[in-house]
Amino acid sequence: MLQYSLRRLLIGAGMLFALSMLIFVMLRLTPGDPIDAYIDPNVPMSASDLAELRVTLGLDQPLPVQYVAWLRQALLGNLGYSIKRPDQPVLGLVLSRVGPTVLLMGSAIAIAIIAGIATGIVSAVRRNSIADLSLSVLAVTGISSPPFLSALVGLYLFSVYFNWMPSGGMLTPGQEFSVADLLHHLILPATLLAVAQTALIMRYMRASMLEVLNQDYVRTARAKGVFEFWVITKHALRNALLPVITLIGSTIGLAIGGAIFIESVFNWPGMGLLMVDAVEGRDYPVIMGSTLVIGACVVVVNLLTDLAYAVVDPRIKVG
Repeated sequence: MLQYSLRRLLIGAGMLFALSMLIFVMLRLTPGDPIDAYIDPNVPMSASDLAELRVTLGLDQPLPVQYVAWLRQALLGNLGYSIKRPDQPVLGLVLSRVGPTVLLMGSAIAIAIIAGIATGIVSAVRRNSIADLSLSVLAVTGISSPPFLSALVGLYLFSVYFNWMPSGGMLTPGQEFSVADLLHHLILPATLLAVAQTALIMRYMRASMLEVLNQDYVRTARAKGVFEFWVITKHALRNALLPVITLIGSTIGLAIGGAIFIESVFNWPGMGLLMVDAVEGRDYPVIMGSTLVIGACVVVVNLLTDLAYAVVDPRIKVG
């Protein structure tokens, strides 16, 4: 297990290296000159001043040299300073936004896992019933709905029309912190972020459960008179969870993409909102730092997903 974990970590490090290189090149290929992000358009600068600034920032060097210089500093924990917030290091700025994003994504994933597995089991056990057909329609609708559409519809219905939930933010301005207030602001964006993931998990869980319920050992358990609840939970569920775990690990990337839209719509102070502001302001160091941190989180989650196989099914030997 230790050797496997180390091998997966090395693969993850290689993926992060490729990701950083790709983002660095793509940012340089965007229209415009990177030096423009450092210049105040209201302050005139001469050609010599621009050339001196370019040398100071290292933008006069070839692109590979710029990337190696950035990578060397990144390995030392220095991701540079924000262009729009020159007094704040990128690493500190990104880490200050990790907590709200982890809270939002963790809540959404927990909702998706619980709701997706439960509805998938119900749909499989009551195959071709009204409940199965209704859940299937809802799942297809959830999968087909892009995150920004779900966010806007949910915001209008529950915050504007019914006025049940706050329309944005993480806490009520001017009010003393309380867990109840935090949960009141969290429940709507987390639920909306979980819509697509819940639908995917439900569909996979239904298909996996149907396959397992047709196995001989399940029919044998039923023939022996085992109570149906134990047939489902003890004999079928554990074996049906294996492909669902794979899906749960892969939905982390989808949840990150959805979180960017959800945080923008609900003004949630997380990494998604930080990245949107950085892209709009062409804040290259923040974009690079945020991408690197998000990529590292995805690599770690995928590693934990692989290791979870052995916990769910002891027959699997990690090699």
